[in-house]
Amino acid sequence: MKLLCYQNGTSHRCAVLITDQGDTLKVIDLVEAAAAEAPGAAPSGPWLALSHARDLVDLAAAPADALETLSAFLRAESSRTLIRRIHRSRLLAPISYPRRTVFCIGRNYLEHVREGDLKRGIQTPIPQHPQYFIKPPSTVIGGQGAIEIEPWVSDKIDYEVELAVIIGQPIRNADPESAMAAIFGYTIVNDVTARDLQRQHDQWFKGKGLNTFCPVGPSVVTQDEITDPHALAIRLWVNSDLRQSDITAHMHFSVGRIIADLSQGMTLMPGDVIATGTPPGVGYAMTPPQFLEARDRVVCEIEGIGRLSNPIRLRPDAQLR
Repeated sequence: MKLLCYQNGTSHRCAVLITDQGDTLKVIDLVEAAAAEAPGAAPSGPWLALSHARDLVDLAAAPADALETLSAFLRAESSRTLIRRIHRSRLLAPISYPRRTVFCIGRNYLEHVREGDLKRGIQTPIPQHPQYFIKPPSTVIGGQGAIEIEPWVSDKIDYEVELAVIIGQPIRNADPESAMAAIFGYTIVNDVTARDLQRQHDQWFKGKGLNTFCPVGPSVVTQDEITDPHALAIRLWVNSDLRQSDITAHMHFSVGRIIADLSQGMTLMPGDVIATGTPPGVGYAMTPPQFLEARDRVVCEIEGIGRLSNPIRLRPDAQLR
C-alpha cells in the first residue's frame, strides 16, 4: 500500500493512494472507509486505530492486524465506491511532525564521499561505521511545501535525495535481520543543507537543521511492496536538470546494518524516520558549484515510491534583515 496524509478542511486525514494522475490523486480516506465498514456505529477494533490516525506515526504504531484489515478491505470490490479525488496541493508530509527527530546517515555512498574529497582536495578514510546526525522536527515539510531560504543566514543551499525508512515496532539491540522485520515502510527525504554553515560549524547539525530543510513524502510505501530496498533507482532534478542518478545498491552500509547499528543501546520507536544517505551529484561538488536559488524547484524520485517536488522560496520576512 501507498499511504499518505492530506488536508481535509481543518483536519489532517490519512488515506490509501490508489492512483496518481499528476495533480490529481485518487485515494480512499480511512475515516470514510471505517464508516463504510460499520454504518451508523462508532469504529471499533482495528478500524478504531485506522480512523483515528492523523499521520503515519499513528499508523506505524497501530496494532498489527490494522493494516491486514485495511488490506482485506481494499481487495473487496465495494471499496472502489469510496475512491475520491484530491489535488496534490493538499498533500501533507506523511509524518508531519516526528515525535522525536529525523535520524540521518552521512557519507553512505562512496562516490559521494569521493566527490566531496575531490572538491576539497583531501582524502578521507572510508567510513568503518555509519555516521549519524539528526534533523529536528521543525525541518519537516511535505511534498509541495516550500523550502524557505534566507540569504543572510546562508547563500549556499544544497540538495540531497535519500531513501528513508519508517520504523514500525519498538526495537533495541537488533541484528540486521530483525531490523529489516521492524520496518513499517519507505519514503523519500530531501536532506537540504546549508554548506557554508556545515563548514563554519565543523559539524552537520546546524547546516542541516534549518526550518523547512527536510521535505518528506509524498507517501509511505509499506514494507511488503518493496522487495529489495537496495535495488531502487534514485534521482534528483533541479528544474529540468538531472543532478543525481544512481541506485540504492551503492549504499556503503545496508538498510539492515544501519537500523541494527543505530538500535544498539537505543530503542527505536514506531514512526522514527531514518534517512540512509545520498548518492553523488550534489551542487557543492560541481564546477562551478550550483546552489539552490529562489524560484528553483527540486524534484526527488525513488523507484516504487514516487516523486517529492518542492519549490525554493525566499522566506517572506527575509528582505527585512
